[in-house]
Amino acid sequence: MKLLNNKGEFLTAEDGAELLKIADKGDFTYADVDHLGLYTEDDSFDQRHIDSVLALKLVDAEAIKKAGFRVAVDAVNSVGGVILPKLLKQLGVEYTMINGKPTGDFAHNPEPLEKNLTEIMTEVKNGNYDMGIVVDPDVDRLVFICEDGQMFGEEYTLVSVADYVLSKTPGNTVSNLSSTRALRDVTLKHGGQYTAAAVGEVNVTTQMKATKAVIGGEGNGGVIYPESHYGRDALVGIALFLSNVAHKGCKVSELRASYPNYFIAKNRIDLTASTDVDAILERVKELYKDEQVNDIDGVKIDFADKWVHLRKSNTEPIIRVYSEAATMEEADAIGKKLMQVVYDMTK
Repeated sequence: MKLLNNKGEFLTAEDGAELLKIADKGDFTYADVDHLGLYTEDDSFDQRHIDSVLALKLVDAEAIKKAGFRVAVDAVNSVGGVILPKLLKQLGVEYTMINGKPTGDFAHNPEPLEKNLTEIMTEVKNGNYDMGIVVDPDVDRLVFICEDGQMFGEEYTLVSVADYVLSKTPGNTVSNLSSTRALRDVTLKHGGQYTAAAVGEVNVTTQMKATKAVIGGEGNGGVIYPESHYGRDALVGIALFLSNVAHKGCKVSELRASYPNYFIAKNRIDLTASTDVDAILERVKELYKDEQVNDIDGVKIDFADKWVHLRKSNTEPIIRVYSEAATMEEADAIGKKLMQVVYDMTK
């Protein structure tokens, strides 16, 4: 690290030694507000990142431009309203911004979930768009709306991007334990190996590096593409998704229909502060030892056609219960069955 004096000059080693002597004596003269040092401005980072996205081998900017996509974008009045128009313009995509002013005053709950996205779903349904694009405030979660105004599904953002990447560069994938089984199915279809990681972006990226995964992420709409960098990035996800749709020449709803159909139910078990949650999870694990069990983050039980993941909170006495099956009714039923098992243990 190099330090500057109040003239903007780098301090020398001798200067540093002198500073240490002054520090030892406690003999500091503090600079006034007009002589605190220097700063520089650099507004090139948006374009530098966009350039890196457009340079990715699997981002086919020409195919996207030829497709002539028309999209609606909900940027929830945050930084997506700054960078997404720049990306879409350079991809030749016609767009309409909804909640695009980067004021930080969110127009709705910023979680990109169906219950919060009625405005853009209605806009897409009535506006003759090819799709809707939704990002969260820091533009790392990505959700699509089909041309008919229906949700593509936040879990299927990663699935669709992975399908495209794997079709061009076969390899392994990673997502967290609470993400859809559809990624595993798509990975196996392309001859790769799927690995589940503990919940949390850092856990996913660590597992991706260990398995040399070519694509990975989280079922909340987080796409991690190592060819770009090891972090969730909606810009990367948008460019790869548009490339996929452009190559297939299909509607977004048709693309969604091409993937295995699963539904995830989310529940929670409320316990008392004195409850030994770890002991309960150990007993659940033992009870279902004949099934495929993963205990790297709570307890996940994989049945032949469904799964349940029980994961304790680190901040409150609850167990989060995620379950997935071929229908929402089945997913909710298997989740509640495990919840009852836990309740019976606490009687």
